[in-house]
Amino acid sequence: MDAIPDIVDEAGARFHLAALYRLVDHHFPSTDGIYNHISLRVPGRPELMLIKRHHHLYEEVTASNLVVADMTGDLDEGSDVNRPGFVLHGAILRARPDLNCVVHIHSTPGLAMSAHGGGLRMLSQNALRFYRRIGYHPYEGITDGPAEGPRIAAALGDDNIAVILRNHGLAIGGRTPREAFERTRDLIIACETQLMLEATNAAIVEIPEAVCERVARQYVAHDAGRGAADWPAWIRRLDRLDPGYRD
Repeated sequence: MDAIPDIVDEAGARFHLAALYRLVDHHFPSTDGIYNHISLRVPGRPELMLIKRHHHLYEEVTASNLVVADMTGDLDEGSDVNRPGFVLHGAILRARPDLNCVVHIHSTPGLAMSAHGGGLRMLSQNALRFYRRIGYHPYEGITDGPAEGPRIAAALGDDNIAVILRNHGLAIGGRTPREAFERTRDLIIACETQLMLEATNAAIVEIPEAVCERVARQYVAHDAGRGAADWPAWIRRLDRLDPGYRD
């Protein structure tokens, strides 16, 4: 297969975002058909984001058929971009210049956790990535009104890396597609693990708070260092299974 481009221009961003759509589809297929989205800021143009066309399934997304949307104004109805996706992704990316990529997903474990009264518990190593780094936004209906976007961004806050949209799903942010993917994997695994544990009605081993904070910081160091090696590995796997994303 061809080399993996750097994310230094729009072409590189298109490659990595298309790969992310396909990887999420392979790992978490319950993405609610065409009604979930992943976005990526265009390098050098912080007011623009790449996002899939409204009518495309994740498995149909390619580097060339992604759409560029301007986050600074209202949605151009002729752009073939889903309005709720535009509202949610645009609001988060505008509010958080440190984040470049946002995954919104309706996976079954995430949907179940979104209605969990106690929220995410620190019961697994995967969950510890989100220790004191996750927000909650109350359900307001389908996210098609521009006024809700800033409230979602406020629930995410200045430092959190994910927000649980009550009775709706999950939204996860990252500086890169790699970071967004790994955080999405960990959050869905954490949700599923917690729900499975609670269903047993057995005693659950809690993780001390001091350990939770230490591991959360370890994740930050991991992401900034040797963790970068996992994204090329995922790309290699995708090239073996589903290389059409490169088109």
